[in-house]
Amino acid sequence: MATFSERMRELRKEKGISLEKLAEMMGTTKATLSRYENNKRIPNIEFVEELAKIFDVSVDYLLGRSDIRNPTDEITEAVEDDPDLRIIERARQKMSPKDRERMMKILKASFEDFFNEDEGEDENE
Repeated sequence: MATFSERMRELRKEKGISLEKLAEMMGTTKATLSRYENNKRIPNIEFVEELAKIFDVSVDYLLGRSDIRNPTDEITEAVEDDPDLRIIERARQKMSPKDRERMMKILKASFEDFFNEDEGEDENE
């Protein structure tokens, strides 16, 4: 997996943002950003969170802990690509909070049964 330094440089270049411009956006100096990009300084969590917002990626992606840029986007794509999930999401959007709660109880019970069956199969192999 990539490092924070690699991801920061890659995303900055992808967006066409100079170190000077990013420093201005972040309220820091070009020298500080250069140290981050060259792995000579470790940023604090607030800096990482703000940078993730600017680049519209997850903190995990920015830190190199995941290759998924934005998990929300991936979930949205999955819903859009799957007709069954689209039906469930459309219904969920129209439901009252009480109906959503009921639906979630039903789904959780169904999934629990499914996963319990899988666990039993794994033990027998």
